[in-house]
Amino acid sequence: MEFTIEFYSESVQDEVFSWPNGIQASFTRIVEQMVEHGPNLGMPYTRPFGDGLFEIRAKGREGIGRAFFCTLVGRRVVILHGFIKKTEQTPAKELRTARQRLKELQNG
Repeated sequence: MEFTIEFYSESVQDEVFSWPNGIQASFTRIVEQMVEHGPNLGMPYTRPFGDGLFEIRAKGREGIGRAFFCTLVGRRVVILHGFIKKTEQTPAKELRTARQRLKELQNG
């Protein structure tokens, strides 16, 4: 049984689809693997952030993209937030946004 991929909102989907072509292609390949094999692909494709939050690690020659996601009942994967990474560490602001959206989904 396959997993389904959803976006938290249209603006999150627009952000991810505005990434440079190479990064977007990497994201698409990873998501296709998640649909078929589940979201727990492990490094270098996905990584847990704790408390039900995970990241997709997309990489292209133009740079690095990150998309935070969570899993829901019914084999649903929800992309909560996406951004182009410009520093070595994940910016606290990006992580806060993803955690807030995760909390909203968990609390209905």
